[in-house]
Amino acid sequence: MSAEIPDHGLGHLRVVLTAGAYIGPGRADLLEKIDQTGSIAAAGKAMGMSYKRAWSLVQALNEGFGAPLVLSSRGGAGQGGASLTPRGREVLSRYRAMQEHTRSAIAADVAALRALVIDPAG
Repeated sequence: MSAEIPDHGLGHLRVVLTAGAYIGPGRADLLEKIDQTGSIAAAGKAMGMSYKRAWSLVQALNEGFGAPLVLSSRGGAGQGGASLTPRGREVLSRYRAMQEHTRSAIAADVAALRALVIDPAG
């Protein structure tokens, strides 16, 4: 058994700040992919979602936090793009830190629960 707790051991950490401002694993992954690709469309595609869905999540993040987390510019092929604002980078960084703190805090309990699972194959 690995000492590292995989994401499924954490569950889904969703941090709700207000009715409109929240972040969870999907939104954080989208921010991360936008940061990596420089594109909302490419980030959405990498996550298996439509551009419309990715754009909708970006709008919800920007509106929910009251200031842009992602800036985008329109453009056709080879133009346009998207990037995280400093606030967007901080939101992503703090969320990832909370995920890691949570993993560390519950690691022993997750291991204890795993030990109680009976493997039907085994």
